[in-house]
Amino acid sequence: MNETNEPTDTDSIKSKVLETLKTVYDPEIPVNIYELGLIYDLTVGHDGMVDIRMTLTSPACPVAGTLPGEVEAKVKAVEGVNNAKVELVWEPAWTPERMSEAAKLQLNMGFDAPSFSDKKDKFTKLGRIP
Repeated sequence: MNETNEPTDTDSIKSKVLETLKTVYDPEIPVNIYELGLIYDLTVGHDGMVDIRMTLTSPACPVAGTLPGEVEAKVKAVEGVNNAKVELVWEPAWTPERMSEAAKLQLNMGFDAPSFSDKKDKFTKLGRIP
């Protein structure tokens, strides 16, 4: 933690914080919280204060009481960070669409399979389905 009140390089700190967030995992999912899309907003002030708005995959998530504190502690330990505050929010609700492509691939969700109706339309055009 940076104990001085000197101006800081916010872009550099933000980059370090993002790398730190990528080391935090939901214990039930083998993907870090950043790639899962659980981080909604991250701001770094010139005073080294970091504000994070995050969510969880569900309000009933078993780590709801501990994960935000873990995130806050890890972020406070980043060089250049004077303090950090994590706000847990539920709106907008998390959906799998928030996940990065890398996370979707890791969880075997990285492809969009054509729907049955797409296939039906194709086969109808070929005369295989009346």
